Amino acid sequence: MNRKVLILIILMMPWISLLRGQKILTLKECYDLAMTSNAISGEKEAYNKISNLKDKNLSNGWKPTLDAGASLVYNSDVVDMSGAFANIPIPGFADAIKPLPHEQYRVTVDINQVLYDGGAIKGARAFEKAGLSVNEKQTETDLYKLRGQVNTYYFNLLLLTRQEELLNNYLELITKRISSMQSALNNGVILQTDIDVLTSGKIKLKQQLSENEIRSIALLKILSGLINTDIDTSTEFILPANSEALTDELLRPELQLFDLRNEQLAAGIKVIDSKRMPKAFGFATLGYGNPPGSNFFKDEFAPFYVVGAGIKWNIFDWNKAKNEKQVITLQRGIIENRKTDLSDNLKRALESKNAEITSLQSLISTDNELITLRKRITESAGSQYNNGTITATEYLNELNSEKQAMINNEIHKIDLAMARIEYLNISGKEIE
Repeated sequence: MNRKVLILIILMMPWISLLRGQKILTLKECYDLAMTSNAISGEKEAYNKISNLKDKNLSNGWKPTLDAGASLVYNSDVVDMSGAFANIPIPGFADAIKPLPHEQYRVTVDINQVLYDGGAIKGARAFEKAGLSVNEKQTETDLYKLRGQVNTYYFNLLLLTRQEELLNNYLELITKRISSMQSALNNGVILQTDIDVLTSGKIKLKQQLSENEIRSIALLKILSGLINTDIDTSTEFILPANSEALTDELLRPELQLFDLRNEQLAAGIKVIDSKRMPKAFGFATLGYGNPPGSNFFKDEFAPFYVVGAGIKWNIFDWNKAKNEKQVITLQRGIIENRKTDLSDNLKRALESKNAEITSLQSLISTDNELITLRKRITESAGSQYNNGTITATEYLNELNSEKQAMINNEIHKIDLAMARIEYLNISGKEIE
């Protein structure tokens, strides 16, 4: 018993390894791989880092600024009060009043602290955050376009796979028919030309299979590069399900990008408003110089300090802020017009795609009836050929008609699945 089990396992090993080697690849996986492997997919992370750095710089606006400075000044004319006290009858008094020094030396550290900025820093941070959302959505919009390329190669590979299955089935059928005709030829019942007719059909099938293989290898190579994943002929492609409901709701990233640009412009208006608000600040200067501070009568090096606070308010800017707001209002109008135009174009595209879907559904509903009829005609033609009432060419023509009906049905099914996926892509919805 154990020996039989061992033999069975050995016989099954090639099939087990074959099943393990076969890879299933869905359209959704191709979308995800294409988006993550594309060169611009890293832009989101880069934009995020850039925004964080800018935000840190803006936040530092609340921190005090420290500036070091030094100066050497020579004054050609200074206050000299010794002459004014020359007539005072006090011995040595006039000589005690020395003129101010011509040179001034100073080393300082200036400290400035924002106390109230009118919302400028908060507005700038909000504007930068809105800019990050715009940049990220722009990258997402650019990557979304990859879906159209993936669709083309994925569904063509699906079609070639189905065609190959059908062509192999008909090749096997013709091969068996030719084998069964060989004995009739040996007995002189049929002519060599009958076999030659079917052999020519067999050669054409092999040519179609060879052409399919060449195209499949080329498409596999292109799709592999697009999703940055190795794909071979053993990979199985899954026809997407039709369970997703088709509605005219638009969720395209381009439309969301327009909304984010409007939000960014709205944040820009707040930045403009903050420029007109009063701003309060405190300051201090720590220094060492000669003369120290404002004590010009002290001719020696000594430390000094100055502290204070101030307010600035731009009460009139010659309508600069008003003009900047008008510019933003016009820009928002342009964005709304572009969004409306894109929405109208997408709705028209959905209507066109919906008509294509309806047409394909109608074709598929009649394909089954046509295939049933074609199989019946081919079966009858086979019997007629066996009875000698029709020629091998006539039988082959009927067989080819059946084959084409089968292939057309597969084309319609795949085209319908692709049309539904394109409908979802146009509307901006995710596929299952």
